[in-house]
Amino acid sequence: MTSQLAMFSASRLVHLSTTDIVIVIFYFALVLAIGWHLRGQAKTGEDFFMAGREMTAWVAGLSFLSANLGSLELMGWAGAAYQYGILATHWYWIGAIPAMLFLGLVMMPFYYICKTHSVPGYLKLRFGEASRALSAISFAFMTVLMSGINMYSMALVMKVVLGWDINFSILVSSITVAVYVALGGLRSAIFNEVLQFILIWAGALLIPILGLIEAGGWRNLKVQIAHNASAEYTHLWGSLGSFNSNPMGVNWVGIVFGLGAILSFGYWTTDFLVVQRVLSAKDIRSAKMAPIIGAAFKMAVPFIVILPGLLALAVLPVKLTGETLAIASGGHSYNEVLPLMLARYCGPGLLGLGITALIAGFMSGMAGNVSAFTTVWTYDIYRALIHKKASDQHYVSMGRWSTVVGVAISVGTAYLVMQFASIMDYVQALFSFFIAPLFGTVILGMLWKRTTAAGGFWGLLAGTLSSIGMYAWVKMDPAALRYVALSSSAQPMAENLFRALWCWIICVLVTVIVSLLTRPKSDQELVGLVYGLTPIPSEREIAFYYRPVFWAIVVGVVFVVANVLLW
Repeated sequence: MTSQLAMFSASRLVHLSTTDIVIVIFYFALVLAIGWHLRGQAKTGEDFFMAGREMTAWVAGLSFLSANLGSLELMGWAGAAYQYGILATHWYWIGAIPAMLFLGLVMMPFYYICKTHSVPGYLKLRFGEASRALSAISFAFMTVLMSGINMYSMALVMKVVLGWDINFSILVSSITVAVYVALGGLRSAIFNEVLQFILIWAGALLIPILGLIEAGGWRNLKVQIAHNASAEYTHLWGSLGSFNSNPMGVNWVGIVFGLGAILSFGYWTTDFLVVQRVLSAKDIRSAKMAPIIGAAFKMAVPFIVILPGLLALAVLPVKLTGETLAIASGGHSYNEVLPLMLARYCGPGLLGLGITALIAGFMSGMAGNVSAFTTVWTYDIYRALIHKKASDQHYVSMGRWSTVVGVAISVGTAYLVMQFASIMDYVQALFSFFIAPLFGTVILGMLWKRTTAAGGFWGLLAGTLSSIGMYAWVKMDPAALRYVALSSSAQPMAENLFRALWCWIICVLVTVIVSLLTRPKSDQELVGLVYGLTPIPSEREIAFYYRPVFWAIVVGVVFVVANVLLW
């Protein structure tokens, strides 16, 4: 705690002009005004929790992506790019694009056709109440922790960047999110997330453009990074042959299978924080197109997140270090890359826009977690386990109150997060605990009709407990890393990726074995829930350039070309 207080006493990085302050205040007023304006459109449960299922593909798609563009994305991965180089891009490309396309083409029809309000709601229909309760409770726990991380990150940055008091920052952000989500529900969160998406791009775009001009273009930037750090910092795949040949201490197996196949698919297809946005689409075609639109924009996000970290390696006059060393030396840490670059390139007015973009990212991440928590708590815990036969209006009221309670719990977890040295590793650990095994359960349930209720429950439980067990094992005995990550040279990020892979395999094996030993549901009971038993509306009458599969192929081709170019 002493080290945290030492950090809070650090001098501010930037000084806002009157114009900058007006821009920041105007942003807070605008998001509250949106919530107030939409309060009358959130009277029923369908309105409050699912935005009336009226969103277009573009609105749902941008909200889908914006809910993921929180403080961890903006600050954490900019710092990771400075620390690990271009390898951080994998979390945006191999760690997102294939899964987002798979969600749009394969999984969304099932989520949408069964009209579920949440991913735990799908598990209830497919596997029964026990699986729903297990996933809902674990997801609710994870979302408030994640919301607290976003809240803490925002408060910390506002303290270091602007000199704001840490408690004041937490208070302002929590009240703002609680008010506009409680007033307008998911609809308010979605419209604010679209606004935040635009602000993030408008505020962050100057850094890569001016930075590349200063560095003399991409070719010269690579030369400068090779001189200041290492040539491996600019290779996306070429340095992944072994754990020792790249700054991240990971190999291609961990990236392709641990990140690309498990954590990525688990997050983008089963994490209700993002899936909820797509479920708000007005029809099944819009629901399929929304993740594809999100994937197209996701391809470009490294330009405003990863590139600033790479530019900092070349143009910053100071050497950034880890958090602990920065505190001890009075220097700056990896996590301060984005505000440092912002202060370098933005003058009055533009600086206010840039700071507003950071705040918008924090608010987006917090609101996404809070609105997801509210829905899962109300529908999958409160209504399912506590009060089953109340009126729709009662559940809307519970949703509003649970928003306030969720924010209050998030405030508590924000202070709890202060005790952890590495927030990014902490987040990846949470994903491996709850998201990786959940993906195994959901994907088997959708694609294999023989999966039974008992198989789904025990597989999910075994996967979750095994992941937590592996994490505790390495914490108690660091030498165990060679068994979890298959190498004693592996770094913490590699441990997270391999732990996710193993717990997914355990989940799938237990699910398959138990399912083969128990009785499955009949085919009639699985209509609308399992691939092959569910009629999917045909798109043959639609021109090919309107079909989701066409645009998924376009995005997929661009994805492959981009990876080859940066090999």
